[in-house]
Amino acid sequence: MKVAKRIEELPPYLFAEIDRRIEEMRSRGVEVINFGVGDPDLPTPAHVVERLCEEASRPQNHRYPSYRGMTRYREAVAGWFQRRFGVALDPDREILALIGSKEGIAHLPMALLDPGDLALVPDPAYPVYRTSVAFSGGTPLHLPLEEEDGFLPRLRDIPEDIWREAELIFLNYPNNPTTAVAGHEFLEELVFLARKHQVVIAHDLAYSEITYDGYTAPSVLEIPGAKETAVEFHSLSKTYNMTGWRVGFAVGGGELISAFAAVKENIDSGVFNAVQLAAVAALEGPQDCVEANREVYRRRRDMLVDGLRSLGWEVDPPKATLYVWMRVPEGFDSGGFTAELLEKAEVVVAPGAAYGSRGEGYVRFSLTLPDERIKEGIERMRRAFS
Repeated sequence: MKVAKRIEELPPYLFAEIDRRIEEMRSRGVEVINFGVGDPDLPTPAHVVERLCEEASRPQNHRYPSYRGMTRYREAVAGWFQRRFGVALDPDREILALIGSKEGIAHLPMALLDPGDLALVPDPAYPVYRTSVAFSGGTPLHLPLEEEDGFLPRLRDIPEDIWREAELIFLNYPNNPTTAVAGHEFLEELVFLARKHQVVIAHDLAYSEITYDGYTAPSVLEIPGAKETAVEFHSLSKTYNMTGWRVGFAVGGGELISAFAAVKENIDSGVFNAVQLAAVAALEGPQDCVEANREVYRRRRDMLVDGLRSLGWEVDPPKATLYVWMRVPEGFDSGGFTAELLEKAEVVVAPGAAYGSRGEGYVRFSLTLPDERIKEGIERMRRAFS
């Protein structure tokens, strides 16, 4: 059987590979502690679950949903966005429902790239940015993210001919995997250069609400003129502990959203109406659950960072995201250190090199484990490396 070249050339998907390794060890009777995947262990808020149960029982919600999303859902998104970022959105033209932001990220390049078109992709980065460009027939060009630059790309160092050739640039702040954050000044420079060269910005803002120590994550759409050149992805997965529900949204200028919607109209049939209405309950309901989540993750962040530092490892507390990004100890590369943790401590982390060549020398720990499991993981590492 012939398999498409694009499939043959794919590297193993990071999180599928982590799951495979965990299952392999469990088959040998080993109980691993998994810091590898950022899947919240906290429950979805009760009022959201209750709304889903109510709406799932209504026959009118059992039919095909709207391709763009229910009007009620898009209105709720517009209201949340106005309250959170102070940006007005037209629910009919500037908002598109997604089956989770990953799905949207995977499909956007199909609306914007022709075969061979250039897309700028950060390195390291969430792997779907690269694969979505490749699947669309585009050509990814990696933008290095360096620790000395706060893991922000040097936008003005990108040659003029590259800017002129590029059609799309992916960015993600707060950042996965590096946990880096960006301020308004960086976003202003990004929007200026993107508008100047007519490059579309795809900004992944999945971690906008998981922030610490007084930091508040901005939206790129807060920058004047950004709607002309930006599509921003949002997810309810991390904010409301709804990873399995598969619901999110894209926002941006009407022309960009219309082109994006044309792809989705031909690929999927939208988000189950009951899930959209439960998402309305999340966006419009009490938000104390969001602050409670932040406090849990802040406590876990401090616990993990203190524990890793007690082992003599270099690590800084992140200002945002569900992760801790750590330089590996001297004498290791990221793959070797990951293997050492697994074999000696029965602890799983994500190797930085799996996010791109510039991730080499780092590993990523997730904070989506109960406190006692984090403590146990630290103790296992202490026994293994002391």
